[in-house]
Amino acid sequence: MYQSMGLSAALTLISHVLFILISFRLLSTTVRFDQLLRPNHVRESRLLMLFLSIALGYLVSSFFLAAIQASRNLPYLLR
Repeated sequence: MYQSMGLSAALTLISHVLFILISFRLLSTTVRFDQLLRPNHVRESRLLMLFLSIALGYLVSSFFLAAIQASRNLPYLLR
C-alpha cells in the first residue's frame, strides 16, 4: 500500500516538473515578455515568465494526471 502511494507521489512530482519545464521552454521561445513590459524590466519579465510557466505546467500536468486516474477507474464501471 505504501509503495503504491510512493509511486503515485513520484509520478505526480515528475509530471509537474516535466510539464513546468516544457511550458517554460515554450513560453521562452514563443512570447517576448521583455517587449510586452516596460523597457529595462528584464528581471520582472523573466519572473512573470517563470510564474506563468509554473501555473500553466501545473494545470496541464493536473489535467493529464486526472485523465490517467479516470482511465484507471473505468474498469470499475463495467463490474
